[in-house]
Amino acid sequence: MSQGFAPFYDVNRTYEDNYLQGPFGAFAEVLKSDSAADASEQSAQSQPFDQSQSHEFLGFRVNLPFGIPAGPLLNERFTTAAFRMGFDLAVYKTVRSRAWGCNAFPNVLAVHPRNADGSLVPGSAELDEGVLADTRYELPISISNSFGVPSRDPDEWQPDMQKAIAAAGDGQLLVPSFQGSRVEGMDREAYIADHVTTAHLVTETGAGLMEMNTSCPNEGHNRLLCHDPHLVGEITEAVKNEIGDRPLIVKLAYIPNDTDLEIMVKETVGHGAVQGFSTINTISAKLVDANGNQALPGAGRDRSGVCGNAIRGAGLDMVGRLSAIREKLGLDFAIVGVGGVIRPEDYKAYREAGANAVMSATGAMWDANLAREIKETLR
Repeated sequence: MSQGFAPFYDVNRTYEDNYLQGPFGAFAEVLKSDSAADASEQSAQSQPFDQSQSHEFLGFRVNLPFGIPAGPLLNERFTTAAFRMGFDLAVYKTVRSRAWGCNAFPNVLAVHPRNADGSLVPGSAELDEGVLADTRYELPISISNSFGVPSRDPDEWQPDMQKAIAAAGDGQLLVPSFQGSRVEGMDREAYIADHVTTAHLVTETGAGLMEMNTSCPNEGHNRLLCHDPHLVGEITEAVKNEIGDRPLIVKLAYIPNDTDLEIMVKETVGHGAVQGFSTINTISAKLVDANGNQALPGAGRDRSGVCGNAIRGAGLDMVGRLSAIREKLGLDFAIVGVGGVIRPEDYKAYREAGANAVMSATGAMWDANLAREIKETLR
């Protein structure tokens, strides 16, 4: 694929410009024809796949359990374009109970790990010593993810999410992502309550399921909610009481310790509050320019989450370990494998590792035809 290929999220534009003017590239092209056709008809036209081979995912029928995770699908235009391009699972970018600003531009840089295969290893010295980041985008692609989980106000995202849900074609599913917002002076109870409030706002859109994000620095700089499984357990129990029978997925970062991961499963699935995990999000790394200086501008941005090709090994490792814990404990929960899916064979590897569904963010951004390519290999 040429360097001139236009990702559907334009990394050279601000987040706000992408939200208001995007998507771009092939996603923009498919939307031009979408307005002239019924959603289901257009979806059927865009799917080179035998729908008789559909799959079950958390009680929903999907053509293929493959899609795009929380992150690059900023609003209904992005999710609808994803559906039309054959991505049958589309996760609406994480929303909050209040408007929340984005980190300063730039948010995305190309990342170049030292390893010959372009991988980053969790716990390696390189993550703290510094990984080169610049604007030299090359395939297989790895990038920084430094947005800060921005959100529109519910008055804006609720009607947009409702429209996004309605735009799904036959065998396709919109998955809303949400999280609580910790603000100064907020105690534990109020923080839990904000998750419940946000989950309720999501239910008002008619969503049939949802994903709770615990994998971004929502506990302060470089602190993740998923590092506190007991708090996640409290929150998910409160959320589940609010959303009822709707399946709840929890988005996890990489958790290196098997004991900690098993505690997470017991505190959530074990209490009946969670029906699935999506993992991984990113791997945190210090990013530096060619001179060794901080690559992303601004205080508190010396580190960033890295996603794309670099994290595939870590993602497969987490899925495999979660699958083993699922079997060990005899619990029934779905696993969504995320991280470094850039080729059809990566989808297959995640499925073989135990994933019930697979998603691609960075890979899909640079290859809008990825879902169609995977389906072609399965014909």
